[in-house]
Amino acid sequence: MNQPGEIRVIVLALIKDGDRIFVSEGYDPTKQSTFYRALGGGVEFGETSRIALEREFQEEIQADLTNIRYLSCIENLFIFDGKQGHEIIQLYQCDFADPKFYQIESLTFSETPEKKHRALWVEIEKFKSGELRLVPEVFFDYL
Repeated sequence: MNQPGEIRVIVLALIKDGDRIFVSEGYDPTKQSTFYRALGGGVEFGETSRIALEREFQEEIQADLTNIRYLSCIENLFIFDGKQGHEIIQLYQCDFADPKFYQIESLTFSETPEKKHRALWVEIEKFKSGELRLVPEVFFDYL
């Protein structure tokens, strides 16, 4: 997690398969609510966002990406666990190189040894209807 007052540069992947997208599940303990967002992670000093994207997918779910296309830069101000957050998101659209990733129901990955997350395919309609919460909301512009 970043320091208070720090702007974090992250990279996220919009991976679509028909009417569904691949997202990770998060939980805000203060709001006691579950939310979903695209997979990705932090851009490290000296690495491009595209390289960070490929590295994060290798580290987290051992997946190679293909058809990688830059979409946009999104500035995201949010409150998580009662604290102000600020991210600059480099957003890419891409596909999984290995077709097996399109068959999975869900998988569990570790961001850190004590933090486990679930990644899964979710129908876009569940976000549009408000049944599930997708963050950041500006993400809807790209679905």
